[in-house]
Formats: sequence, C-alpha cells, structure tokens
Amino acid sequence: MFRKLGIIIISVFLFVFNANAGSDGELVLKENQTKKIKDCFEKLNRATFSFNQSLDKAIIKPIAKGYRNLPDPIQKGTKNAVTNLSNLITIPNNVLQGDVKSAMINTGRLVVNTTVGLLGTIDVANKIGFPKYIKEDYGQTLGKWGVGPGCYVVLPVLGPSTLRDTAGSFANVMGGDPWYNASVHGNNEFLSEGLFITSKAISGVEFRANNLEAFDNLEENSIDFYASVRSLYVQDRENKIENNQRGNVEIIYKNEEDWEEIDSN
Repeated sequence: MFRKLGIIIISVFLFVFNANAGSDGELVLKENQTKKIKDCFEKLNRATFSFNQSLDKAIIKPIAKGYRNLPDPIQKGTKNAVTNLSNLITIPNNVLQGDVKSAMINTGRLVVNTTVGLLGTIDVANKIGFPKYIKEDYGQTLGKWGVGPGCYVVLPVLGPSTLRDTAGSFANVMGGDPWYNASVHGNNEFLSEGLFITSKAISGVEFRANNLEAFDNLEENSIDFYASVRSLYVQDRENKIENNQRGNVEIIYKNEEDWEEIDSN
C-alpha cells in the first residue's frame, strides 16, 4: 500500500513539474489567448502555491542544479530513456483517442529504442525518420472526450492542476493503464515499480534542470507569479488537448516534448 502511495505522490508531483514554465530565455504571457477557468479555491490555492514554492527552493532546485552539472552525454541518454518509457502512457491514450496510427508508430518507436537504442538511451527511432513524438496523457484524453477542466486547483506538493487533469494523472497508477499493469502486475521486469518511480523522478529533475532560468525569470518578471503559472498551465493544456503544438503559442523550450509552450511577442 505504501509503495502504491509513493508511486501516486511522485508521479503526480512530477506531472506538475511538466506543467510549470517553459524555457531558457525571456518568458512573455498573453493572457487574452487563454480561456478562463474558474479558480474556485483561490485563497487556499495561493497558500498551497506558496508552500510548494518553498519546497521547490529548498529541495528540487538544488537537486536540479546538481543534475545540470552532469556530462551532456549522461543527461541526453537519461532524457532519451525516460522519454522512451513515457510511450507506455502515450500509446494507450493514442488508442483511447482513436488515433490508431500514432499508437502503431509509437509502439514501433518503443520497440526500436528499447532494443537497438539500448533501453532507450539512444533515440534510434528519431535518427531513422520516425515522426515527431508527442506525449499524450489521460487528462488530454478526457479533454478530447469533451470533459471540461473543472476548477483550477493547486495541490499540496503536487502543484497546479485542474479537477480533470488531477483525475487523469491518477489513472495509470490506480490501475487505469493497461501497459503499466501488464508490466508491473504481470511480473514483467521491463517496468517494475522501482523503475516506474525512478523514471518519473528523473524526468521531473531533468525538466527542472533545463528550466532553472525560466522559472527564475518568470518569477522575477511577474506582477503576480501565481496568476502567471495558472495562465501558463491552462494555456499549455488547451494546446496539448488540441495537439496544436505551434498554434497561437511559440515553442521555445529546448526539449519540445515537455511542457514548453510560452506565448511570445
């Protein structure tokens, strides 16, 4: 039970880190391009947001700084490996969204990178011409099905979300992901619980390390940092649900698969 709880906390916590700022460089937000979402619990959300920022500065940011000092080949291989594992979430969501073609492509990507690519540390699929990889998750699938976002919430430790996305982020660890179940409960060592937790943790640290300046710039240049993060989160989720990676938003984060869309002048 405690291991399951640990998986839930870490996976959703790091889902949040994929839902904050965007890239190195100056960040500019145009809120008039973002749909309004009710902030039903704003006072509580702001208090929780302040707590989470303190936690980030005390723990996550120092770890991310240490990670960024690792040699580039290690960082690149690590990123490739965790991206490869993320196919285990993307593929079932491709199917649930009726995108069988992408599901087949991403299955091929997973097989190629896991075998020839040395457990995903080398992105062989990209080198041989596979289409660009776009992550999908259960929150996006619910959005595709017409489920509204509900109220904006900031979860303790876990960070910014909506009621819909919070439900979606729990799906894989609560038994809703057949790929996860087949690997863990089917005694397949490819994705043990330990590896699942580790991959999520590394993914979050890698994202944070690539965005140290982005977070600092956003905080320093925002009149209301809480409102900026809220708007950016909502904007990102809207574009991901529409699979519109370059619609009204310019992608400026160095790793385009992650939470990277920041509007610019």
